[in-house]
Amino acid sequence: MDQQERFRALHRNTYADLLRFVERRVPADEAEDIVSTVFLTAWRRLADVPEDARPWLFAVARRTMANQTRGWLRRQALDVRLSGDGFHEPDGATGAATRVDLERAWRTLSAGDREVLALIAFDGLTSEQAATVLNCRRSTFAMRLTRARKRLQSALEPAAPALLVKEQQSWTNA
Repeated sequence: MDQQERFRALHRNTYADLLRFVERRVPADEAEDIVSTVFLTAWRRLADVPEDARPWLFAVARRTMANQTRGWLRRQALDVRLSGDGFHEPDGATGAATRVDLERAWRTLSAGDREVLALIAFDGLTSEQAATVLNCRRSTFAMRLTRARKRLQSALEPAAPALLVKEQQSWTNA
């Protein structure tokens, strides 16, 4: 049996069981992504997959879920740090308002945008180092960082464009 046929048989014979195994442990909307990652690992390491593949696949699924949980916990810790003492300014009300605006804007960003910004702002990595962490080219990281910064800036100033439009309309009506 060639590799492709072995993998197809492996997928056909274990997919339903593996999906049920994962669905009992994570939210249903994340289960298929995890199972896909498990089968990608199985394809890449097909020579290492034993004849009785279910336990091996379940072990890979457990590690994949653990990695996902660690990533979620890191993002949660980052959100907690953001809302913690690190953003207090000494000037009272202005500092509090700025912090609240920043927290609101931060929470509107996708997890990917927050991670890109955090690698630079909180973790102090260079763009090249952050690109290595995310396993992408430096130019790809630079593009993601630029877009994330723009989205954060837009989230911080959502009322500014509407205010300008209202002011322009009032000037034209006068």
